[in-house]
Amino acid sequence: MRKTAETQGDEHAALCRQAWDTLIPARASYLADVSPHYDDVLHEVAQRTEHAGSLGKTDIAALVVWKRLSAQTRWVTAIMSLPETHVRAVTERAVTAVRDTTLTRSEAARTGRSIIWELPGFRTGDALASAVLTAAPPQRMAVYDRRVQYALDALGLPLTPAPGRYGRYLQLLDDLLHHGGAHADGWTPRDIDTALYWTGRPDPPPSR
Repeated sequence: MRKTAETQGDEHAALCRQAWDTLIPARASYLADVSPHYDDVLHEVAQRTEHAGSLGKTDIAALVVWKRLSAQTRWVTAIMSLPETHVRAVTERAVTAVRDTTLTRSEAARTGRSIIWELPGFRTGDALASAVLTAAPPQRMAVYDRRVQYALDALGLPLTPAPGRYGRYLQLLDDLLHHGGAHADGWTPRDIDTALYWTGRPDPPPSR
């Protein structure tokens, strides 16, 4: 028998509540095992973005290192060949979108992701794009990567690779916060993404 939307909603809410049994110890372990200075690069890029309202090629390069992504790819040559003014014009629009509080978090994420898509290196995958968008409002957005995906799969929280994944990811984080009750007090989407990252880590875990 086909499940009703109400039944599916109840099951999703139950999975979200159950996920906190994993998220809380994972976040504590992350904070205990990862250097508090590891995110210095992200924080510095976020501060520059706060003042400039955009990200330049240097900022993106810093986030590539922070995410430990390969720079020996065609897209790196392509984006570095673009004028700085062009890169900043695109990222300024994306920054404005994710900071727009008239939009829900997921709507802002989806809009920002569709804008940053215009730049080389941002047309497939969400790892680097999510880092760039998170640098705009660190308290609002969150980082996505394959380890986050592994954790969500393990928790039974579906997130497909269909277009619009980053917006759906932020909606999923909002669902976790909404159904977390007292557990979610003081947590941001970024806190959840680090907990998910730690949950989906290989053994032994690398620093992030």
